[in-house]
Amino acid sequence: MPIKLLTAKQMSEADRVSIEQLGIPGRVLMENAGRDVVETLARRFPALGRERIGVVCGKGNNGGDGFVVARHLLMRGIRPRVVLLADPTELQGDARANYELLLKWGLQPFVARNELEWAAARIEILPVTLLIDALLGTGLDRPVAGFFAKIIADITTTLAHAKIVAVDMPSGMPSDTGAPLGPALKACCTVTFTAPKPSQIFPPNSENVGELVIVSIGTPPSAYSKETANFLNLLCPEDVAPFLAPRPADSHKGSYGHVLVVGGSRGKSGAAAMTGMAGLSALRAGAGLVTVATAQSAQSDVAAASPALMTEALPESSEGSISPQAFDRGRFAAVARAKAVIAIGPGISAHPQTAEFVRKVVQEFSSTPMVIDADGLNAFAGAPELLDGKGRTLVLTPHPGEMARLTGLSVSEIQLRRVDVARDFAMKHHVYLVLKGYRTLIAEPTGQVYVNPTGNPGMSTAGTGDVLTGMIAALLGQHPDVSVEKVVSAAVYWHGAAGDGAAARKGELSLIATDLIDALPEAAEMIRGQIE
Repeated sequence: MPIKLLTAKQMSEADRVSIEQLGIPGRVLMENAGRDVVETLARRFPALGRERIGVVCGKGNNGGDGFVVARHLLMRGIRPRVVLLADPTELQGDARANYELLLKWGLQPFVARNELEWAAARIEILPVTLLIDALLGTGLDRPVAGFFAKIIADITTTLAHAKIVAVDMPSGMPSDTGAPLGPALKACCTVTFTAPKPSQIFPPNSENVGELVIVSIGTPPSAYSKETANFLNLLCPEDVAPFLAPRPADSHKGSYGHVLVVGGSRGKSGAAAMTGMAGLSALRAGAGLVTVATAQSAQSDVAAASPALMTEALPESSEGSISPQAFDRGRFAAVARAKAVIAIGPGISAHPQTAEFVRKVVQEFSSTPMVIDADGLNAFAGAPELLDGKGRTLVLTPHPGEMARLTGLSVSEIQLRRVDVARDFAMKHHVYLVLKGYRTLIAEPTGQVYVNPTGNPGMSTAGTGDVLTGMIAALLGQHPDVSVEKVVSAAVYWHGAAGDGAAARKGELSLIATDLIDALPEAAEMIRGQIE
């Protein structure tokens, strides 16, 4: 199942439920947290014993986690230098208990209650090569100021040589989304507990996180899974692997759906090639059969994309794009008959007659699952009410510019409120909406939103969206009885993973869309391997 993303308030409530209602002692959760941080350190730094380790602790539970980290390092024969940035008398509860336990182990932290004491403590930890940040943790909702702002600034400058591993959250960083609040530490790795927090996933704050490691410290899913406001989910390999499993020996091409891709035009440079790319990616993603219906004069160009594609020529406008005349005498109905999925939009052109054709296809073929992309979406600019997915499967795959045209918002507004915009549109129009970009979102009509962690900036190039359209259509055709959000999420994750694999070989700068298609088999193997 996808991993829930929890806001600071939701995480606090999950801890409360675990302790007060489920009877899990807070000290057990803190012990598990500190132990898991040390186990992560041991995996990430094979020569951990040769590192000079420092631990900076605040007075709250995050500092308590830091005391546990220091004790478990001692248990491994590693003696860290620990700084408590508070008066020990201010410690309470589990944090105080673990501070006192650390003293019994013979480790006396340096205490820095003000800038003068910090200046002395800083000298003691200056030689460290690995710094454990257990200063502030989650729940921050205002900029760090005063003494702690000074601490963060000093660590950033004078300890720039040290690798920083954050306990739950880099200090100074808010748990929830939004602009950075103020100064914050930048970690090479963050070990977070129970569930990722929104700011660890979404920019701009996520840039401070480094590698994100999620560990379970004993908070059961029942403590937070029923929270009605909990609608954010992070995709993981386990969500995708079932769609990439080996096929039964007695299967045949009829078992895996016949996809119809509708698009392409003569008048738009590269449009036919993009349509062919969508068809080819559908084949590479496992569709049994793929037919590409395109403007008559573009048919030969589409067919050149692959001999495995079937093509159909449709009547065209004076500018070489598909015309509404394609509906004359049932021509398009015959082409669309018995198709498992229709994908419409790649390279199709924004010609007014073609936009009319798109709207008619969407209206008249409501019984066939449909994916709409590119100029297929632009056909509904100013008229989003015509996109009604109630009682049908309708998947939209806009980039921010197309989303802006659908909603009437600016691109900057879309980017600032990506989750809310995608979720509101999906719920209002009963559609499955894939808002492309960094951390592509999949919003479903129920209001659940899935965040894709795969992909890279090299995918910001022509044609990668057409590849995704073909992949979504292919998986929908192969899995008609599986919930749509699972199928679409799997396609998006696989698409991003292929982009990551292609970037590793070609580099982000040189990545082109066909590299993604070529990388799909390797990405599928990689995803399956991650859960074995």
